[in-house]
Amino acid sequence: MKRINILLAFFFGITVLVAQNSQQETEQLTVSSASLPSFGLQIDENNVISAAEMSKKYAALKRTDTLQTKFIATVADVCQAKGCWMKLELQDGEETMVRFKDYGFFMPMDIKGKEVIVNGFAFVEEMSVEDQKHFAKDGGKSEAEMAKITTIKKTLSFEADGVLLKD
Repeated sequence: MKRINILLAFFFGITVLVAQNSQQETEQLTVSSASLPSFGLQIDENNVISAAEMSKKYAALKRTDTLQTKFIATVADVCQAKGCWMKLELQDGEETMVRFKDYGFFMPMDIKGKEVIVNGFAFVEEMSVEDQKHFAKDGGKSEAEMAKITTIKKTLSFEADGVLLKD
């Protein structure tokens, strides 16, 4: 009977050590993935495509298509009223207008030039003159610049449910 108790104590001790090591490894993984500021849903850096590849995907989209994807790009502009949208640089001077799912989160207003990873749905839309002027005003454009907006514009759009801000 003593031998069984000794064996049980030994196995219990081993189990506790393994559990502690596993917990420490999990905490380290969490810290490294949590080191990037995150907005909206928690996303990771896996399976990310480049801005150039995203440009190619946008080129293949029709106005009624949507594409779930995750890509990395540089922030070209951010809403200066409250951070409720941002524009990301794509290839050849193109940009995509990123808004946030259900108006559920906002981005810092000082991230122009920084890289972000966005996860969500890409689509193509026609943006009205009124909406273009609204976004231009939020972006800090002058009245003269807003007066130049006179026609509906094909817009590469993205609805993000999660964003990682790269350092």
